[in-house]
Amino acid sequence: YSPEMNSLNNVQPCLKKNFPCASNGQYRSSLHINCGDKEAIVNGVKYEGDTTPKGASMLYLSPDSNWAFSSTGNFMDDNINDDNYIASDTSKLTMPNSKLYAKARLSPLSLTYYGLCMHNGSYTVKLHFAEIIFTNDRTYRSLGKRKFNVFIQGRMVLEDFDIEQSAGGAGKLVIKTFTAYVTNHTLKIQFYWAGRGTTGIPYRGFYGPLISAISVTPNFQIPLAVEPPQTGSSTKISRTSKALLIGGPIIAIFTALVVGIWIKRRQKNLVNQDPRALDLQIGSFTLRQIKSATRNFDPANKIGEGGFGSVYKGLLSDGTIIAVKQLSSKSKQGNREFVNEIGMISALQHPNLVRLYGCCTEGNQLLLVYEYMENNCLARALFGNHTSYISWCSP
Repeated sequence: YSPEMNSLNNVQPCLKKNFPCASNGQYRSSLHINCGDKEAIVNGVKYEGDTTPKGASMLYLSPDSNWAFSSTGNFMDDNINDDNYIASDTSKLTMPNSKLYAKARLSPLSLTYYGLCMHNGSYTVKLHFAEIIFTNDRTYRSLGKRKFNVFIQGRMVLEDFDIEQSAGGAGKLVIKTFTAYVTNHTLKIQFYWAGRGTTGIPYRGFYGPLISAISVTPNFQIPLAVEPPQTGSSTKISRTSKALLIGGPIIAIFTALVVGIWIKRRQKNLVNQDPRALDLQIGSFTLRQIKSATRNFDPANKIGEGGFGSVYKGLLSDGTIIAVKQLSSKSKQGNREFVNEIGMISALQHPNLVRLYGCCTEGNQLLLVYEYMENNCLARALFGNHTSYISWCSP
């Protein structure tokens, strides 16, 4: 985590869902980041600077709190202390808008950008790439291969993506365009290295995802801000304004009633819904859901105890078996370790690793919801429930 952030900002976005987005409480409808470089103006659009040099297991929040990024992992480079998480161009770029591609942000494992406090709706996401470390010549620098995966809102949109191959050579730009839907005022874009490609060209430790710039624009009409009332003889309220003042609250109440009825009907239908239609990667659970799944933390469902707290087996309404990790009030780990565990487990994605479904932070509860594994320890996974020791044959 970045030491520049204060205690409020030093919170993972999963835990900030109940916090105000900003001091003025207004949502945003666009996002432009010049990854790894200073602020730039391109075609009249300002791309915010992203020059934080650090990148090993940290979370950075932008000065305006409208975006953040997290980076996980260390480069396999013989323990060199000066790991570089910002790449610089090795040759003179000639493409249009080269100021967006002269530098880029790197990560050895997982790099995630968050668009915070955004209007819900459909957006066009443009990811700008240019391979600026490898070259097109006949030297050893041309032999490197960079491959990584890209996820938007948890859905993989690019697998084994090779910038150089897609752009037609090193030092050339390529822009990938996608449509993303924001439903909880947060946009998540993750770049993940799955272990493919070279790791030692031109030097040991050169691998992992690389991103030059990010552009997010709305596919909907931007809501207009309400202007404050003015004073003076020239600002008398017109008939239209009176109608809006009278009809606005009525429309709002009617809309709230319709939405409330729709939510109640949807909750009733959810019980009988096909489990395959449920999206379990929702990121957060309500305390009521977890209490129902664990039978109000019934001791009979308790399957473990650790320094963090107790672990309970639970059953969701759709039939999914879960393991709920509950932070003990006596735990010394606190919020920081709780946030670290969310960041690390969500960044690591592998079939042999337990899956983190989400978290719950209602009231004074800190709960993590994991995929339930039948053999819940290494000994049981290796030997089953009966044998827990290796038999040694002695002469």
